[in-house]
Amino acid sequence: MLNDELYGWENDDTRTLFQGILKLKTVKECEDFFRDLMTMRELKEMAERFRIARMLRLKMTYMSIADKAETSTSTVTRVAHWLKHGRGGYRLVLDRLKKL
Repeated sequence: MLNDELYGWENDDTRTLFQGILKLKTVKECEDFFRDLMTMRELKEMAERFRIARMLRLKMTYMSIADKAETSTSTVTRVAHWLKHGRGGYRLVLDRLKKL
């Protein structure tokens, strides 16, 4: 079981952030908002984690994912951990994208 309350990230500020994200209506609006919110490095890292999660769902091996993503197998392992043992966020979004 995750112990998120130890990290204190769930608070009024994060809830307001997520409520604001839900107000975005287009990919362009998301691009503009996240570019203003995050550094290029943060954006790239977040996109890369999601790319790794997509490859994991395709049952690719950790080594082939690491090679393709040009990252370490420890990064792939970390994403795999949250994909399998997290709160289901990766699975939810990946499942919804399949329906597009």
